[in-house]
This record gives sequence, C-alpha cells and structure tokens, in this order.
Amino acid sequence: MTQAQRGPKARLAVPSLAMLPRIGDSLSFLYLDIVRVVQDDTGVCATIETKRGTDIVYLPTAALSCLLLGPGASITTRALGTLARHGTTVICTGSGGVRSYAAITPEGLTTTWLEHQATAWANPSMRLAVAIRMYEHRFDETVPTGATIERLRGLEGHRMKSLYRLLAERHRLKPFKRSYNPEDWDQQDAVNQALSSANTCLYGIVHAAVLALGCSPALGFVHQGKQHAFVYDIADLYKAELTLPLAFALHESANPEADARRKLREQLRLFRLLPRIIGDIQNLLLPNEKAGRFDERKPTRLVHLWDPETGAVPAGVNYSKEPEEG
Repeated sequence: MTQAQRGPKARLAVPSLAMLPRIGDSLSFLYLDIVRVVQDDTGVCATIETKRGTDIVYLPTAALSCLLLGPGASITTRALGTLARHGTTVICTGSGGVRSYAAITPEGLTTTWLEHQATAWANPSMRLAVAIRMYEHRFDETVPTGATIERLRGLEGHRMKSLYRLLAERHRLKPFKRSYNPEDWDQQDAVNQALSSANTCLYGIVHAAVLALGCSPALGFVHQGKQHAFVYDIADLYKAELTLPLAFALHESANPEADARRKLREQLRLFRLLPRIIGDIQNLLLPNEKAGRFDERKPTRLVHLWDPETGAVPAGVNYSKEPEEG
C-alpha cells in the first residue's frame, strides 16, 4: 500500500507481520481503524476515504480468526454475517487494540480451549498445577515441590517487592508502594498513575486474545470473583517485562496516564504481544501439547454429546435400544 493510499487522516493498519501475527499458521489477527468494513459482490472489504477518492482493500476472511476494530472503524451487518460464517471473532477495541469494549464470537468457534480451561479450573489439583506454571513462566524459576497456593502467593509477593525495590533504586526514587484508588486518583504519584493506566491497556489486549481463542475471561486460576479473572491471570505474566518498567520510567511525567498509553502502544509494535499470549495460554492449559496443533479456525459444524468414558459421541443419533413397533 502506498503512502497516498494511507492518506494523512486515514490508514489501514496491515503493513507488517508484527501486526498480522500467526500461530502455527492456524490463528491470525487483523487490526483496522478509521475504515468502513462492508460486504460487496466480491467479498468483505475495508474502504478508506482519501484525497484521491475511495480506496478498497479486500480482507482474507476465510483465513482470518480475529478482526480487531479500533477507533473510527465501522462495519455493516452483511459484513458481520460473512465473518461469522467464516468463524471469525470480531472485537471492538481502543486505539492499537489496547482496550477491549465488546466482542462478537461466531457460532462455529471451537470450544477446544474453553473445555481444557474449564476442566483444569474445576479440578483443584489441576488448577493448582496451572497456577504453578503461571508463576514459573512469570518469574522464570522453579516452584518448590509440594508448594500450596498460599505458598505461591507468598513467593509472588516477595518477588514483586524485590522488583519494586530494584526499579525504585534504578530511578533513584523513594521506596515504592503499589496503590490504586479511583476515588483518589489525582493524589496518587506518577508511577502509580502510569502503572494503572498501562495495566488497563494490557488487560484489553489480553481480553481480546482470550476471546479470540474461545476461552472464558471469567474462569481464572489465581484470580476469581470477576468476569475478567482469567484476563488478570494472563496479564500478570507480562507486567514485570512491559508495564512496570514503563511506569517507573514515567515518574517525572506531567501527564503519566496519557503518556503510559501512548508509549505502551509504541512498544507493542516490537513486543508482538498477541501471538505470545495465544502460545502462552495454550502451553499453560496443555503444557505437553505443541502450540498450533489444533485449528481454531475450523468451524464446529456438528455438535457432539458428552460421554465420560469415550469422551464424545455423535449427535443427531437416536440411541434408544428399544425395538421399534411394526
């Protein structure tokens, strides 16, 4: 696409692999903003108004698993219908995909990863095992054998205190204490404001990835009690690497909230977070499976019936063993 096609006030954000990541050639994301998505006689396309007129770019709906619609984007019901038939999840997000406001998931979206998540969540020992894998992934260290969830919370608290102390010393700040109080927002220091703002953006990105994979945002393994419990679980994996250093670097900012959002968006272009989230969720739920083994794009056209011994049996079959009369 040429610079003229992008235009000074309109752009179609599809220029690089960093913005179109793929996991095992089975899951892809496309982010669009300031465009109108419509269905014509050829297919689903994004139209852009420029000084030269209207430019049209067709979308690969059959090979697309998740469409992220940013600010200034609109979509018609015909286009939504086509995306649903192709099994594409549509998510409304903030600029750069950093917040998730609403989502439309197709009827044919596979429940493979949701079932793995629910199975592990409902079994206390499996739930603890996932929580342990989260800790080991987050801090790159092995949890002592036989550790309980209480012990895990203690280890996590110790590591976070050490990280706060290290970052405060690096920026020559007084000892840092995490604080989040929306009712007293203006009285908080710049680091806390920047961290809260950056974490909110991070939650939106994770939420979009969780929905695209078909998992439930509510079934958390460490957090619970809110519809975004699993989102908080996964977002914690990246805070030490992404949002915490950013927040401390903004300790002298006059507007830390806005600066945190802006700089986080800039970092995400290199961080390639979406594909990492997908792979990490898959490895947390099925640590012995290779990411991408399952095809999330393949629609589930037939519903199966649950069986505790065989796992699943075909639906649409009469299983009555009584002989028919006549």
